[in-house]
Amino acid sequence: MKATLWTPKYILWRSLFMLIILCSLQACREKQAKPAVEQSTTMAPDTDGFESIFDGATLTHWEGDSTYWRAENGTIVGEITPETLLKKNTFLIYNEDELGDFELKTEFRISESGNSGINYRSDLLDTIPFALRGYQADIDGKNRYTGQNYEERKRTTLAYRGEKAVITSHENPDAPGSLRANVKNNAWQSREVVESLGHIDSLQTKIHAGDWNEVHLIIKGNRLQHYINGVLMSDVIDNDSVNQKSSGFLGVQVHVGPPMKVEYRNIRLKKL
Repeated sequence: MKATLWTPKYILWRSLFMLIILCSLQACREKQAKPAVEQSTTMAPDTDGFESIFDGATLTHWEGDSTYWRAENGTIVGEITPETLLKKNTFLIYNEDELGDFELKTEFRISESGNSGINYRSDLLDTIPFALRGYQADIDGKNRYTGQNYEERKRTTLAYRGEKAVITSHENPDAPGSLRANVKNNAWQSREVVESLGHIDSLQTKIHAGDWNEVHLIIKGNRLQHYINGVLMSDVIDNDSVNQKSSGFLGVQVHVGPPMKVEYRNIRLKKL
């Protein structure tokens, strides 16, 4: 009986079976050996009207100082090194269009020493290269200010994290130096906090230090809402007819200070 097992037909079938087994084992080895591929950070257009304004590979439609800004691994990177310390805040500016009413969704990650922000409805300064003046969704690595509404080079803090605030005009808007005169402790004085959105420290726990966070800005009319990870962090109703802005430039910032790194990805815009 044993001799009859080793017929040519048996040997052929046995060889085919062993070949299939060997091929399957080799495929498994190749799959395990293949390095893990990071999930793509360039998202397809959303079905609810958002469109990507960063292609994940280049800074097309953006303008800034290449000393501090680059596209890398699906992210926009802003970085200050010991050799490139800043004397003035600098921005990477979306130069495709000025924006009025819009929603913006993006994600950021920032080093502990970092200071950044997303400016919108901002003026482009002529006297300083790549500088913006206007509303800002504040971001910092220690999350002391992340989520608040800070107006760069203008009225300073309009709403701290956890505040819904109504902003009014300074009573003497035409007086020399009146803008700075109405700022105290780095906050605009002609504002009224009308509602609490939560304690500033409790809301801080919703922000992931050193990791990716989602930002959603809803900017419509004179209402400016900043969400982090789905939580409303600040809400401004700007009734200041002298200083409010209805449209302007969008940009992201690296701030004067120590070496730092900030990254933005999945930048999506919907005009309203």
